[in-house]
Amino acid sequence: MEVLTNKYKPFYKFSIPNDWRLGKLSSFGFTYSGLSGKSKEDFGHGKPYVPYKHIFKNAIIEDGQFDLVSVEPNENQSKIENGDLFFTTSSETPEELAMSSVYLGHEKELYLNSFCFGFRATSKDQISTSYLAHLFRSSVGRRIIYKLAQGATRYNISKKNLVKEDFPLPTLSEQKKIASALNSMDEAIYIHENLLSQKEQEKKWLAQNLLSGKKRSKNHIYTNEYHKTKLGVLPVDWDIIYLKDILNPAGTPVTPIKDELYQQIGIRSHKKGIFYKEKVTGASLGKKRVFWIESDCFIVNIVFAWEHAVAKTTDHEKGMIASHRFPMYKPKEGILDLNYLLYYFKSPRGKYLLGLASPGGAGRNKTLGKSEFMKLQIPVPSYEEQIAIAQILSTMDQEIILIKEKINKLREQKKGMIQVLLTGKKRLKID
Repeated sequence: MEVLTNKYKPFYKFSIPNDWRLGKLSSFGFTYSGLSGKSKEDFGHGKPYVPYKHIFKNAIIEDGQFDLVSVEPNENQSKIENGDLFFTTSSETPEELAMSSVYLGHEKELYLNSFCFGFRATSKDQISTSYLAHLFRSSVGRRIIYKLAQGATRYNISKKNLVKEDFPLPTLSEQKKIASALNSMDEAIYIHENLLSQKEQEKKWLAQNLLSGKKRSKNHIYTNEYHKTKLGVLPVDWDIIYLKDILNPAGTPVTPIKDELYQQIGIRSHKKGIFYKEKVTGASLGKKRVFWIESDCFIVNIVFAWEHAVAKTTDHEKGMIASHRFPMYKPKEGILDLNYLLYYFKSPRGKYLLGLASPGGAGRNKTLGKSEFMKLQIPVPSYEEQIAIAQILSTMDQEIILIKEKINKLREQKKGMIQVLLTGKKRLKID
């Protein structure tokens, strides 16, 4: 078992164990460039290559994460080998420059994209490129990168300068132990990200089929007959109803009091829901048209309705205010379920309808017309089936939220591990 010291020495604004030495990449291998001389027509077919985005996002690159590029047999292009280390060469900020990855796959003929460079270790008895991939993504490694970042509006890094910089180097066995621990965290994150992707696809399929009646709740199948309608093929027991017949406008006008504070709300695009703005005084509202928020309403941002800026209000928003650009609608009780309505307008078909009711060009000229909105027609199953559909989709949403929370927790745990392992604050036992 290796003897690990508990004494430390300074390195940049950090401290590292006394028994760690400093090394330079130039002492352990050589660099090579990515693809050169390629045009747009060369991509999408041919040999596999590692794209920039995979290196930027991942510390570990494995087989199956590749795009294609045409490479002729006589071309002088560098091929990737197992264990090669990659760096991105350009970014808009120093924080995103020279993100590092290690290739742990076994592809026989693999190339590197034009916007990265590779490093191949020739002294594999002294250095682990898996350790380096994590090191240069850590706060310690980023300090080295910041020092070398060149540029103003866009930042670049010189591979000649990077390989001359000192970096902290434990023994090979400790490097491998650190890399193994961090790789395990990456694997856990990867598994949960795949699970998240599967759940999101499952929810998308469910929403598409439940909201079109192709899939029915077992307790609400009154008939297996379908017919063609202006909204597509629907169950014969579903109605097609104008929104004006099942929605009532809501919201009482506010008469601002000069010295009172008012909490305003906004609605994000892309189905991201309600957010809260800074409180404002009645004096600052002046003669603006604002309304009291009512709970359990469908609410829409008329400027970005076409971009899925829709939500529902809850008791939490009661007593807050919204401008006239955020009209609210209360579903008729026992006829239209609010959650069903929201899921419908979060669907691709719902987005299409919001676009139809928003004439004009792109951006702020494409504004939802309130009268056009109320003239829209939507498919309406029985009230009980609406509730069942919304509950199924809500359950899927909750599962997705839990997976996202788990991913965030794992990322935070990994961040903490990186900080203590790559500064030697925590030492792993080496057999």
